[in-house]
Formats: sequence, C-alpha cells, structure tokens
Amino acid sequence: MTQFDLTVATRGNHAAILPVVLIATSLNEARPTPAIQIKYEDTAVLSEGDKAIVQLTTSGKSVFGTLDAVNELCTAFPFLSGKDNKLEADLISQLESFTTLDFKALDPVLQRLDTHLILRSFVVGYSLSTPDIALWGALRGNRVAVAALKKGSLVNLTRWYRFLEELCPWTAGAVEALTAAAKEKKSAKSKEGASYDIALKNTDGGVVTRFPPEPSGYLHIGHAKAALLNDYFAHEKYNGTLLLRFDDTNPSNEKEEFQDAIMEDLALMGIKPNKTSYTSDYFDELYAYGLEIIKAGKAYADDTDKETMQAQRFDGIPSKCRELSPEESLVHFEEMKKGTPEGLRWCIRAKISADDKNKALRDPVIYRCNPAPHHRTGTKWKIYPTYDFACPIVDSMEGVTHALRTIEYRDRNPQYQWMLDALNLRGVQVWDFARMNFIRTLLSKRKLTKLVETGVVWGWDDPRFPTIRGIRRRGMTIPALREFILKQGPSKAVTLFDWALIWATNKKYIDPVAPRHTAIISKDHVKAVITNGPASPYTEEKAKHAKNAAVGMKTVAFSNNVLLEQEDVKLFKQDEEITLMNWGNAFVRKITTDANGTVTGLDLELNPGGDVKKTEKKVTWLATEGQDLVPVELVDFDYLLKKDSLSEDDKLEDVLNYNTEFRDSAVADGNVSQLKVGDIIQFDRKGFYRVDRAAAPGVPAVFFNIPTGKQK
Repeated sequence: MTQFDLTVATRGNHAAILPVVLIATSLNEARPTPAIQIKYEDTAVLSEGDKAIVQLTTSGKSVFGTLDAVNELCTAFPFLSGKDNKLEADLISQLESFTTLDFKALDPVLQRLDTHLILRSFVVGYSLSTPDIALWGALRGNRVAVAALKKGSLVNLTRWYRFLEELCPWTAGAVEALTAAAKEKKSAKSKEGASYDIALKNTDGGVVTRFPPEPSGYLHIGHAKAALLNDYFAHEKYNGTLLLRFDDTNPSNEKEEFQDAIMEDLALMGIKPNKTSYTSDYFDELYAYGLEIIKAGKAYADDTDKETMQAQRFDGIPSKCRELSPEESLVHFEEMKKGTPEGLRWCIRAKISADDKNKALRDPVIYRCNPAPHHRTGTKWKIYPTYDFACPIVDSMEGVTHALRTIEYRDRNPQYQWMLDALNLRGVQVWDFARMNFIRTLLSKRKLTKLVETGVVWGWDDPRFPTIRGIRRRGMTIPALREFILKQGPSKAVTLFDWALIWATNKKYIDPVAPRHTAIISKDHVKAVITNGPASPYTEEKAKHAKNAAVGMKTVAFSNNVLLEQEDVKLFKQDEEITLMNWGNAFVRKITTDANGTVTGLDLELNPGGDVKKTEKKVTWLATEGQDLVPVELVDFDYLLKKDSLSEDDKLEDVLNYNTEFRDSAVADGNVSQLKVGDIIQFDRKGFYRVDRAAAPGVPAVFFNIPTGKQK
C-alpha cells in the first residue's frame, strides 16, 4: 500500500486545509492501517507560495495546495471518484471559492450550493462521496460560512451540513485535532519567542538548572512556576539537566510527608528531574566550608539575641561580636556543633557589611544551632547551615550552571555571589523571574501553615488553598496548569493575576470531555405530574456528551412523575409553554402553591411538536421512576481573603473570610452512582464539578464546583 504524508500549516486558511484533512481522515477510517500520516506544522514548505499550507508527499514526490492534493488522492485511490466524474470535478474545483472571508463574495457561492441541494441529500448521486467531504470541510473551516448557516436562511445547505455531521462523526475529531494543533503551535511559538529569549550565558557548554524546595509544606502554585520554568529551560529550551534538591536545613519545620508529597506533585505536573538530592547529603562538606570561612576571618560567632540582632541589622549597627577573632569564633562553633546549652546561645554570621544599603548584605546568619532531630540524619548534627549559605555552595558543587529563582531573592543575589567568591567556588549565573501572585490568595508558607494548624481549612489539600493538591482537588487539570504557567514565561514584571484566567484555561480542557448529568436541588423541589406522559416508566440510552460520542452513553429515565427545582417553577405562568431539556416542550396546565407562595405541585402536558427554540424557559428535570436517584451534596467555595492583596499593616485575622463554604443537598440521575473520586462532570445549568466523595449506601456523593472564569 502506498504511504502518503500530508503536511498542513496550522496557521493557514482552515477552509483550504480541512477538505484535504477530512478526505485523508476518511481514508484512514476505512482502513485497518492508516494510509496517510497527517502532520501539523506552524508553516509548511514555502517554495510554492500560498499553496504551502497543504503539502502531500509520496515516494519522494510532493504536490501543493488543496486542489492538487485532492486530485492526487483521487488518482491514488480510484474509489474516491464516483460515477459522475465531471460533476465531481466541477464541485471540487470550486473549493477555493469557499476560502474567502468576505461575505459579499461568499454569499453567492453559498446560495448556488443551497439551490443545488434542493432535491438532493448528497451533492453527487445517492451516497457519500469525496465532494461531500471536501465541501463540508471547506464550510466548516470558514467562520463566515458557519455564521451564515446559523442564521437559518440557507435551508437546504444547512440540512445537508447537519446531515453530513451526523453521518460522519469522525469529522469532529479531525476538526478538533487541527484546532488543538494550531493552539499548540501558537503556544510553542510564544514560548520560544522573545519572552523566553532571556540572557542566559554559556549555554553551549550545557545547562543545569535546579529546583530546591524546602520540605516544610506542600507545593503551591508559586512553586509550580519555579519548577516548570526550571524544567522548561533544562529539558525543552536546552537539552540539559534538571536537579531536584530538597533544602532540608531546618529540622524543626520539615517532614518526610512533605518531601514525598512534593515528589508526587512534581510527577503529576510531568516534571522528571534527572537527579534528586538533599542539602543534608552535603552536611559534612558544608561544615568544612563553615570552618574555612571562619578561619579566613570572613565569618564570626554571635550571641546577640534575635530581637536585638534584627534591630541592629535594620539600623546598620555592627554587632558587639563582630571583631571576635577566628579562634574565639571556632570555639563557639564547636560548642554549637555539640549542641550544648552554651552552643545554643550562638550563631555564625557572614562578615560582609554592617550598614550596606542592601540589608541582605548586613552580616546574614549562615549557621544555627538546633538540637531537634533531622528527618534524614537523625541526631548526628546539632548545627545546620542556612539556605543563604548552603544554596550557592551546593549549587556550585552539583554543577548547576543557571540558578533560576523568583524575584523576591533579588536583594540576596549579591549575597549569593559573595559566598561563592569568599570560598573561591565556581560561579553560577542567577536569573530572577516574577513570582505568581493571585488576588485574595496567601502564598506565604508560614501563613498557610497557620491556617492548617488552627483549623481554618481542612488541610493542605483544601480546595480553597493555592497548593497543587488544593487546586487539583477543586478540579484543576495538570495540562491547564502547565499551559497557564508556561504562557507567563520568565518575565520579571510582577503581576497580580485573577483566578478567572487560569480557570478559564482549565475549562478548555474539561468542557470537551466532561460527561453531562442532571441534579435537582432538594430544598423545596417540586413533584410535577405529566398528564399525558408515558403510561409506564421507560429508559433510553443517550450520549453523555452531545458533541463528543467518545465520552460514552448514559441511561435516561422517563416517567409521568418528575422533579423540578423551586427556583425554576416559581417563574412559571399558567398555560405557558416551557422546555424540559433533552425531552421536549410541555404546557404548564396547573400550578399549586401554599400560603407563602411556594409552589407545591404542578401539572404539565407534553407538546411533542413544540419548538424548543421558541420557549423562554428551559429547565432540568429528573424522573422519579425508572431509576434510583442518587443523593448528592453540591459544594461551592469563596476566597479565603476579603482583600485582593494584603499590605504589611494587615493582620491575617482581620482579612480572613470565615464564610467560604456553601453546600446544597440535591438528587442526581442514577448514572452518577457509577462515578469515581476525581471524575469531572457537568451538571446541566449548574456548572462543572469534581467528585470528591463517590456515592455509597447511606452516604451522599460530594461534588466540588469547578470555576470556569465567569463572574457569578
């Protein structure tokens, strides 16, 4: 069998591209082994001018352009041509007429095709043929043509267009593949453009980046940006190495639980470090460097209390211990190492400056005494290096070439370089990028820990938390998270993001694949009787997703007793025609209310011939017979903070929002009993939800509302 390669330019005119893509797809659908490999490129070969958007290649021969590619396929696969070759050829030759976006030029073309289809189901003969597929693709790829079809005036053309869409369900997948490829190429282009062309030096010799989290909490969305950017520069921008190094230098705050969770979250985000290490692997070497820097007179021991030291550093006042001799400082360092009561009084400070304008250079602490057991080294050590001392040293030792970190470290960059120079270590290029800040969101690990420990939230995976665990539990998908973060790039510009932006990105991923279900709020729901409803309950198999058959089927029950929501029925009027979604129209024949005006009963009369386009009210419903309704809880959340951003003067307790959880009891269709924890669905007219607890006997299923970026 002859093998073809079809290359299309995703940014080209889709009205010219889709005809060839759909013909190729139809050939592949009909064969056990694909005859045509379809490749999507940002641009194809340019030597053929405008025809470069489509290139068909076989046996070293290439043809360019829509018409030439279609004719080549018809020659190679004779069954593509029907009995009326001339008419087919004439219709195919008109494909270029459908590529214009000028409605005045396009309208006569559409009118001619509409007239041609007055008495026809297919454009040629009595069965599906190549012109049908090619012309349908040309129309589908032209947004002006699609808009004209929606107006309804082109009756015959619209009928044929919808008939072809139903007859050839694979067209949806082909269109989505082209659209997705176009978005991917555009995203890749933006990532490879100016925003990612930063001034990294000496990349020819290899790039080694690192992500050094402290295992004192769970990763949040700010950490995710640092991890993804380091991964991107190491593995996509350059063919380099990514190191994951746990900065485990504070045993009082660190746990193996956090360490394991960080590795799991990185794996979920598709980040695969080439090597995993721990700062604790280098405690011996760091201790040796501590001795060296003290002996060189570049560090000293200090027993100034914490509050006084902070005040002196702020005011630029040198410590009383600053002129201790190296010998005296080494004696105190040894006491610290032993963890004695005397040693606990002391710390080691780098001797950089007492009054530098950059306060990060005002003799920072580089070693502390802490007798708490370490989760990896146990009680071997009683002294631990600070991040500011350990990080540049271990970066240099592990071969890191480029340290990419958030802009909050900018003032400490000279300190980083000073450590390397003081110890004569290999240099590392530092690049700062802006951290991600979101409205009404805490990203301080210390404050997040406080909310967990005081019970304000359920835990680190609380769906109101900005942790990776939290936003995933709320319904964020990893592809959406990656796309949003990588689109921001390594810019230094600090931006306060609205969560609506990232949730809108997430919707693009869940909308095409989320099964549709129905839920009715239990409070004051109304039992309606359909007077001319089915004599006995029955069920039908319906698609879970009207636009994506691959999602599967569900069982829908129909009966003459149904549940509706009070919020809907209280707006009904006597004899008004309404639409029962996914069933049909009905007349409201009787409304029963109580003394408070609450609707307590309803009689409906089905109107099988009713036009759903003409009704104002379209409501969800559930049959009470023919299925076992599933009790569910629908949960929504608000922000944890009442202010978009906090100032230094704000006290956390004053800006916390203590009313952030909203629950509604409801019943859902019987199919919901099959859902598992983590499944994402859409309840019609309510939104997208993630299953947080599956249904079980006597226990309602719990669904968390997934934001979509729209304002409520």
